[in-house]
Amino acid sequence: MGFMERVKKGNTSSGLAALGNTFLAIIKGVAAFFSGNGAMFATTMHSLADAVNQGFVFFGSVLAETPPSERFPTGFGRVINIFCMVAVIVVSVMAYETLKEGWHLFQHPEGSGNLWLNIGVLIASLIIDGAILAKAMKEITKESGEEQSGWIVTSSFKSAGKASPATRLVFYEDLVATSGAVFALIGVILSQVFGFLTADGIFTMIIGVLMLFVAFRVGYDNMIGLIGVSAPAEVEKKLTDSLLEDSDVVDIYKIRIIQEGRTYHVEGTVELKKGFSLAEADDIKFRLSDKLLRMPEVADVVLGIIEDDGK
Repeated sequence: MGFMERVKKGNTSSGLAALGNTFLAIIKGVAAFFSGNGAMFATTMHSLADAVNQGFVFFGSVLAETPPSERFPTGFGRVINIFCMVAVIVVSVMAYETLKEGWHLFQHPEGSGNLWLNIGVLIASLIIDGAILAKAMKEITKESGEEQSGWIVTSSFKSAGKASPATRLVFYEDLVATSGAVFALIGVILSQVFGFLTADGIFTMIIGVLMLFVAFRVGYDNMIGLIGVSAPAEVEKKLTDSLLEDSDVVDIYKIRIIQEGRTYHVEGTVELKKGFSLAEADDIKFRLSDKLLRMPEVADVVLGIIEDDGK
């Protein structure tokens, strides 16, 4: 697989999010510089962190598409988890800086200007971050293989665990980014319209706390991804049912399904009907392995076969 083919297979949500947040970081930074508003500074830091993270994650998703080699026989699926962990470090540093600035503004509140510039930039942020968030929600529905039921946000939270690490990161980050833009807008209005100057520091710190939430949530998901985690129960049921549908399979002796990135590795032993020759049993094993490998979510299958033990 060529490099451009891997780029095309990279996580589109993170790629688009990186571009969108780069643009937002620039316009928010300009507004923060000219207005001196703390909440605007906080949301600038958030967009900058998101842009760096999502750029890293997109690059990681491209590398994760590298096919298995002789030296790396299980492929590169967990590379994306490593890049997501780098993103967690970036978010944590930005969250610390945001909290520190918010605390300073809370202790020493200052007036700020350019009200309509701030409001215009934050409305643009809501539109762009909202569009990125909607795209990530659709990707979650697509990657999880489930039909959307009810409100898309609720459905996305329920299915997020089955999506790729990159899509989950974009979902959580832009959920917080959209919320952060709303909080920043409230902070700007309270401080600049109603003269409640300490609101600037309070909402700046709230945005910093939201960034820490993203760091914890994404960090936890990718930590267990690096260690190696069992597939969700519904995925295991889908794969085992597929094996048991075969007329020559009596039972499953043992099976282990490990999630790696957005794909699964299957290791197991199936029990076949009695009376098959070795050649016939081998043909059945290859047929079962091929059946599982045709599923897009399955990356690797190692199957053993034994005769029915009567249990």
